Amino acid sequence: MKVEDILRGKGTRINMVRVHETVDTALQLMKTDNVGALVVKDVCRTEGNTVVGVISERDVVRGLVDRGPSVLKQPVSALMTADPVTCRPGDPIHHVLRLMDEHAIRHVPVLDGPTLIGVISVRDLIKLQLGEACAAEAWNSPVAAHQ
Repeated sequence: MKVEDILRGKGTRINMVRVHETVDTALQLMKTDNVGALVVKDVCRTEGNTVVGVISERDVVRGLVDRGPSVLKQPVSALMTADPVTCRPGDPIHHVLRLMDEHAIRHVPVLDGPTLIGVISVRDLIKLQLGEACAAEAWNSPVAAHQ
């Protein structure tokens, strides 16, 4: 299975925040959208939306511990991971798992050339594994064997 197969089932909405928004705004977006990270974009008149980073709950927690609650009023650029690890739509899922493991990350933006087309998260990979496990279980059940 490839990254594009997972993206096909997710829909087209990508959770993003602008680079100059506050960390507090980013947290509100994460809460509203029930996600653990946002792609950080910079709106450039000549280049359109450019991916400049990712900000995650983990980044915010570390910022709070290191700098205190004043970090919530800072721009997301103060805490985001710049130049994040990315993957391509044609990459196999095991490649994304390896990236997540090697870099200790839970969200990987998917780029088709320079264009952001989605994000693969640990939650997506768990859903995939759960679906495969349930399908295998149903296939091996006594009821399926008699049909």
